[in-house]
Amino acid sequence: MSQSRTMSLVESLANVIVGYGVAVVTQILIFPQFGWNPTLAQNMRIGAVFTAVSLARSFTLRRLSERMGRQ
Repeated sequence: MSQSRTMSLVESLANVIVGYGVAVVTQILIFPQFGWNPTLAQNMRIGAVFTAVSLARSFTLRRLSERMGRQ
């Protein structure tokens, strides 16, 4: 069964939103162990950058997978 572009985006967004929360919490726990103590706002901005990259990656891979499945 084929997945529409809209549903691909919805799935990717859900995955990335959860990933964003996990990333920010992980950064808060791990960064200080490397001597870096960013503020919560800085952690959230860093997480947002990685979230945007993750969303683009996830959507692109899903669409490529769908295209390959139709051949």
